[in-house]
Amino acid sequence: MSFKINDHITYVGKIDWELRKFHGEEYSTQKGSSYNSYLIRDEKTVLIDTVWKPFGKEFVENLKQEIDLTKIDFIIMQHSEVDHSGALPYLMQEIPNTPIYCTASGKKIIQGHYHQNWNFVEVKTGDKLNLGQREITFIEAKMLHWPDTMFSYLSGDNILFSNDGFGQHYASEHMYNDLVNQDEIATEAMKYYANILAPFSKMVVGKINELEKLSLPIEMICPSHGILWRDNPMQIVKKYMEWATDYQENQVTIIYDTMWNSTRRMAEEIALGLREADPNLTVKLFNSARSDKTEIIAEVFRSKGILVGSPTVNNGYLSSVAGILEEIKGMKFKQKKASSFGSYGWSGESAKLISEELQKAGFEVVDSGLRLLWVPDEEALNQCKEFGKRVGEAF
Repeated sequence: MSFKINDHITYVGKIDWELRKFHGEEYSTQKGSSYNSYLIRDEKTVLIDTVWKPFGKEFVENLKQEIDLTKIDFIIMQHSEVDHSGALPYLMQEIPNTPIYCTASGKKIIQGHYHQNWNFVEVKTGDKLNLGQREITFIEAKMLHWPDTMFSYLSGDNILFSNDGFGQHYASEHMYNDLVNQDEIATEAMKYYANILAPFSKMVVGKINELEKLSLPIEMICPSHGILWRDNPMQIVKKYMEWATDYQENQVTIIYDTMWNSTRRMAEEIALGLREADPNLTVKLFNSARSDKTEIIAEVFRSKGILVGSPTVNNGYLSSVAGILEEIKGMKFKQKKASSFGSYGWSGESAKLISEELQKAGFEVVDSGLRLLWVPDEEALNQCKEFGKRVGEAF
């Protein structure tokens, strides 16, 4: 797909309508995604990023329809991950001597991926590439979200090409933020931040502060996934700053797995207790074995507190709970509270073990947890409700 952003910048990326999983099987992409690549024509011509490897040959053939490849003077690889660099081997077969501008880390990682000694030009923050009437300024963005990541700022047009920053996994025939469903794009942008950039929030704050100090006028932000921000582009920058500073809403998320529904009944009664403690509280329940874990992480990101429950199985807890706890730990969430619960038959360690994992993940554990023997009766369900009220007041 190609379309003109203006009379000298052409979008030459790929919209992937069929994508449903990303990063292996880790990230759900129910609304697809895009791999955004940009061709800038001035006195010199530069290509910014490519597309994912499965579309590599298609990308090169489509690019040939747009431009004589030998007319491309420079290639900028803002990030070496294969969803951005995957077409590079096919492209370099056509124009093998074209300089590739990237960070020092980018060179190492691209070489690690493709084992080629192409014509790399290493750049760092403040370095510039003159195109004639316009100039590109490079801005390193380490760990947003890989060590090699950088942004590219195009003067004159005042466009920030931000790679994985400010993106979304979202496919649309309307590639601008003012033309898409606003609720959808807000949800997908937050989901993207929560699952990809949240562990690096400290670096996000630092990078945004650095951008402000550079005083670069920004009239459009062009990420490498999803739509382009042309209408009030700084709105997404402001959102990132908000999300990066220990973000939370008045929400509690309950995550559980269950074998014979005892732990499920506990979760539902705990939710009633939470709502009694605060009628304005949003409470969301997820069975970790049956729910989309990417969505769960996004809801944990929104929450001021979480409760995690599992029956005791083989002196531990169910595998789906173990998996989501590991995901949560990797997100490095801050300033959130937690507790645990679970049913058991004869040993009953699950709640204690879950609390220990939540503490390791950086949560403030506010209660020792609730465990109930066998199938909860009316009295036990009342205990769950009271537990929910108690924890809700502590949250």
